[in-house]
Amino acid sequence: MFSLARWQKTEPMAAAVPRGLRVYAVGDVHGRLDLLDQLHDAIEDDAASASDLVKYIVYLGDYVDRGPCSRGVIERLIEGPPPGFGAIHLKGNHEASMLNFLENIDIGPNWLTYGGAATLVSYHLPPPPEIGTETLLRVQEMLLTALPPTHRLFLESLRPSVTIGDYLFVHAGIRPGVPLNRQREQDMIWIREEFLRSTKDHGKVVVHGHTISMEPEVRANRIGIDTGAFATNRLTCLALEGTERRFLFT
Repeated sequence: MFSLARWQKTEPMAAAVPRGLRVYAVGDVHGRLDLLDQLHDAIEDDAASASDLVKYIVYLGDYVDRGPCSRGVIERLIEGPPPGFGAIHLKGNHEASMLNFLENIDIGPNWLTYGGAATLVSYHLPPPPEIGTETLLRVQEMLLTALPPTHRLFLESLRPSVTIGDYLFVHAGIRPGVPLNRQREQDMIWIREEFLRSTKDHGKVVVHGHTISMEPEVRANRIGIDTGAFATNRLTCLALEGTERRFLFT
């Protein structure tokens, strides 16, 4: 089931997406294929009366880890968005960690502790009973074998950010005070407190996930939509059209 918030009118001169476009931004999925499917249904229902608009779904990253169906989430995203929608897939820190583990076992202990073990299980691989060099090398080899080439290509093709109108979409945030065209990918997928505390005008309203809040966080310079779906069963979507904003929830 899903709930639908009313359109919220913003102040004059508010951030806007280009005319004729509706954008749906989806927060951190974290292996919850069931919620992703529910949210896709909600988005389709919401857009049914907007046949004259160009419609895009921007996925903010963290598709894998923690929840039970990381493999299924990647497969669903590879299949493409619902009919009539374009899709933009951004990179989260969990995708970066998974890719890093395929090349370097040093990240293994952190990745497995913070959700990677659930991803292994989704690929029908047992989580290691202990974390040592030999064990991590075996796990790395098994994952390299189990990971379909299309899944790795998808992970490697993820973008760090996208700008649409007056909005910048990233996974985690940006480094305050640094021009948008000079932002580092490391910050865009990992930054937290310095970005969250900042009241600076970034030049764009930053739409992000990464940091969990019980409700969407709407600030003058940012909108956070990670509502902890893997634990709360609440996957959040921000809908943008013109200067209007609203939210869809599972």
